[in-house]
Amino acid sequence: MNIRPVGISALLSICILILSGCSGDQQHADLDQKMIDARNRPQGTIEPLPTYPPAERFNYSALALRSPFEPPAILNGEEKISGNKVDAPDQSRRKEPLELVNYNALSMVGTLSKDSKIWALIDDGNGRVHRVRTGNYLGRNFGLITDVGTFEIEIMETVPDGKGEWINRPRTMAMDEE
Repeated sequence: MNIRPVGISALLSICILILSGCSGDQQHADLDQKMIDARNRPQGTIEPLPTYPPAERFNYSALALRSPFEPPAILNGEEKISGNKVDAPDQSRRKEPLELVNYNALSMVGTLSKDSKIWALIDDGNGRVHRVRTGNYLGRNFGLITDVGTFEIEIMETVPDGKGEWINRPRTMAMDEE
Protein backbone atom coordinates (compact mmCIF):
# COMPACT_ATOMS: atom_id res chain seq x y z
CA MET A 1 0.00 0.00 0.00
CA ASN A 2 1.44 3.23 -1.11
CA ILE A 3 0.22 6.48 0.50
CA ARG A 4 0.81 9.59 -1.44
CA PRO A 5 2.34 12.63 0.28
CA VAL A 6 -0.75 14.66 -0.50
CA GLY A 7 -2.93 12.17 1.41
CA ILE A 8 -0.74 12.32 4.50
CA SER A 9 -0.80 16.10 4.61
CA ALA A 10 -4.57 16.08 4.14
CA LEU A 11 -4.96 13.56 6.94
CA LEU A 12 -2.75 15.68 9.20
CA SER A 13 -4.73 18.78 8.39
CA ILE A 14 -8.00 17.05 9.30
CA CYS A 15 -6.60 15.86 12.66
CA ILE A 16 -5.33 19.34 13.53
CA LEU A 17 -8.66 20.82 12.61
CA ILE A 18 -10.55 18.35 14.84
CA LEU A 19 -8.24 18.99 17.80
CA SER A 20 -8.42 22.76 17.41
CA GLY A 21 -12.19 22.55 17.31
CA CYS A 22 -12.23 20.89 20.73
CA SER A 23 -9.92 23.44 22.31
CA GLY A 24 -12.12 26.38 21.53
CA ASP A 25 -14.79 25.12 23.97
CA GLN A 26 -15.91 27.90 26.35
CA GLN A 27 -17.71 25.50 28.68
CA HIS A 28 -15.16 25.98 31.54
CA ALA A 29 -14.50 29.67 31.08
CA ASP A 30 -15.98 30.55 34.49
CA LEU A 31 -13.76 27.96 36.23
CA ASP A 32 -10.70 29.27 34.40
CA GLN A 33 -11.54 32.82 35.51
CA LYS A 34 -11.90 31.75 39.17
CA MET A 35 -8.51 30.05 39.04
CA ILE A 36 -6.92 33.17 37.56
CA ASP A 37 -8.54 35.31 40.29
CA ALA A 38 -7.32 32.95 43.01
CA ARG A 39 -3.75 33.06 41.68
CA ASN A 40 -3.81 36.88 41.49
CA ARG A 41 -5.03 37.37 45.09
CA PRO A 42 -2.35 38.42 47.59
CA GLN A 43 -0.79 35.45 49.33
CA GLY A 44 -1.40 35.16 53.09
CA THR A 45 1.02 33.97 55.74
CA ILE A 46 0.37 31.22 58.21
CA GLU A 47 1.09 32.15 61.81
CA PRO A 48 3.56 29.83 63.56
CA LEU A 49 2.24 27.49 66.24
CA PRO A 50 2.31 28.96 69.73
CA THR A 51 5.06 27.71 72.01
CA TYR A 52 4.09 26.28 75.37
CA PRO A 53 6.34 25.85 78.38
CA PRO A 54 7.22 22.22 79.15
CA ALA A 55 4.88 20.47 81.56
CA GLU A 56 6.00 20.39 85.16
CA ARG A 57 6.89 16.97 86.54
CA PHE A 58 4.66 15.71 89.30
CA ASN A 59 6.11 13.52 92.01
CA TYR A 60 3.40 11.37 93.58
CA SER A 61 4.44 11.03 97.19
CA ALA A 62 1.37 9.28 98.59
CA LEU A 63 2.32 5.73 97.61
CA ALA A 64 2.32 4.54 101.21
CA LEU A 65 -1.03 6.11 102.08
CA ARG A 66 -4.46 4.53 101.83
CA SER A 67 -5.90 4.39 98.32
CA PRO A 68 -8.52 7.13 97.82
CA PHE A 69 -10.75 4.55 96.11
CA GLU A 70 -11.06 2.38 99.23
CA PRO A 71 -13.34 3.28 102.14
CA PRO A 72 -11.47 4.53 105.21
CA ALA A 73 -10.90 2.06 108.00
CA ILE A 74 -12.95 3.15 111.00
CA LEU A 75 -11.74 1.59 114.23
CA ASN A 76 -14.00 1.82 117.26
CA GLY A 77 -11.46 0.29 119.62
CA GLU A 78 -12.90 -3.23 119.52
CA GLU A 79 -11.05 -4.31 116.39
CA LYS A 80 -7.38 -5.00 116.03
CA ILE A 81 -5.27 -3.75 113.17
CA SER A 82 -4.96 -6.69 110.80
CA GLY A 83 -1.69 -8.55 110.61
CA ASN A 84 0.15 -11.46 112.11
CA LYS A 85 1.12 -11.18 115.75
CA VAL A 86 4.89 -10.84 116.20
CA ASP A 87 7.24 -10.40 119.12
CA ALA A 88 7.80 -6.89 120.41
CA PRO A 89 10.79 -5.14 118.81
CA ASP A 90 14.02 -4.93 120.76
CA GLN A 91 13.69 -1.62 122.58
CA SER A 92 17.23 -1.84 123.98
CA ARG A 93 18.83 -2.05 120.53
CA ARG A 94 20.90 1.00 119.60
CA LYS A 95 18.88 2.99 117.06
CA GLU A 96 20.34 3.81 113.68
CA PRO A 97 20.36 7.48 112.50
CA LEU A 98 17.43 7.05 110.10
CA GLU A 99 15.23 5.58 112.85
CA LEU A 100 15.05 9.03 114.41
CA VAL A 101 13.41 10.46 111.27
CA ASN A 102 9.73 10.17 110.40
CA TYR A 103 9.12 7.80 107.45
CA ASN A 104 7.31 10.49 105.43
CA ALA A 105 10.41 12.74 105.52
CA LEU A 106 12.63 10.02 104.01
CA SER A 107 13.06 9.54 100.27
CA MET A 108 15.08 7.17 98.13
CA VAL A 109 17.34 9.15 95.79
CA GLY A 110 19.56 6.50 94.23
CA THR A 111 21.44 3.23 94.47
CA LEU A 112 25.04 2.06 94.54
CA SER A 113 26.26 -1.43 93.66
CA LYS A 114 29.55 -3.28 93.80
CA ASP A 115 30.25 -6.99 93.48
CA SER A 116 26.54 -7.92 93.42
CA LYS A 117 25.90 -5.93 96.63
CA ILE A 118 23.44 -3.06 96.35
CA TRP A 119 22.92 -0.10 98.67
CA ALA A 120 20.09 2.41 98.60
CA LEU A 121 20.73 6.14 99.04
CA ILE A 122 18.17 7.72 101.39
CA ASP A 123 17.70 11.47 101.83
CA ASP A 124 16.72 12.24 105.42
CA GLY A 125 14.86 15.45 104.52
CA ASN A 126 17.59 17.65 105.96
CA GLY A 127 19.88 17.48 102.94
CA ARG A 128 21.95 14.52 104.16
CA VAL A 129 22.09 11.30 102.15
CA HIS A 130 22.59 7.99 103.95
CA ARG A 131 23.68 4.66 102.46
CA VAL A 132 21.58 1.69 103.64
CA ARG A 133 21.30 -1.98 102.73
CA THR A 134 19.25 -5.02 103.64
CA GLY A 135 19.21 -5.38 107.42
CA ASN A 136 19.36 -1.65 108.24
CA TYR A 137 16.48 0.13 109.99
CA LEU A 138 14.70 3.36 109.11
CA GLY A 139 11.63 5.29 110.24
CA ARG A 140 10.15 5.48 113.71
CA ASN A 141 8.19 2.22 113.48
CA PHE A 142 11.15 -0.17 113.63
CA GLY A 143 11.26 -0.39 109.83
CA LEU A 144 13.62 -3.20 108.83
CA ILE A 145 14.87 -3.07 105.23
CA THR A 146 14.17 -6.53 103.78
CA ASP A 147 15.14 -5.96 100.15
CA VAL A 148 17.00 -3.28 98.19
CA GLY A 149 16.13 -3.08 94.49
CA THR A 150 17.31 -0.81 91.73
CA PHE A 151 14.31 1.52 92.01
CA GLU A 152 12.70 0.66 95.37
CA ILE A 153 13.30 -0.82 98.78
CA GLU A 154 11.03 -3.16 100.72
CA ILE A 155 10.56 -2.39 104.42
CA MET A 156 8.85 -4.40 107.16
CA GLU A 157 7.66 -2.18 110.00
CA THR A 158 6.73 -3.51 113.42
CA VAL A 159 3.84 -1.47 114.79
CA PRO A 160 1.52 -1.77 117.80
CA ASP A 161 -1.93 -3.14 116.99
CA GLY A 162 -3.74 -1.01 119.56
CA LYS A 163 -4.35 -3.93 121.94
CA GLY A 164 -0.88 -4.24 123.43
CA GLU A 165 0.48 -6.58 120.78
CA TRP A 166 2.72 -6.01 117.77
CA ILE A 167 2.21 -6.76 114.06
CA ASN A 168 4.32 -6.45 110.92
CA ARG A 169 3.32 -3.96 108.23
CA PRO A 170 5.06 -4.07 104.82
CA ARG A 171 5.97 -0.83 103.06
CA THR A 172 7.74 0.08 99.85
CA MET A 173 9.82 3.19 99.26
CA ALA A 174 10.24 3.99 95.57
CA MET A 175 12.96 6.18 94.12
CA ASP A 176 12.12 9.84 93.55
CA GLU A 177 11.90 10.83 89.89
CA GLU A 178 13.65 14.18 90.33
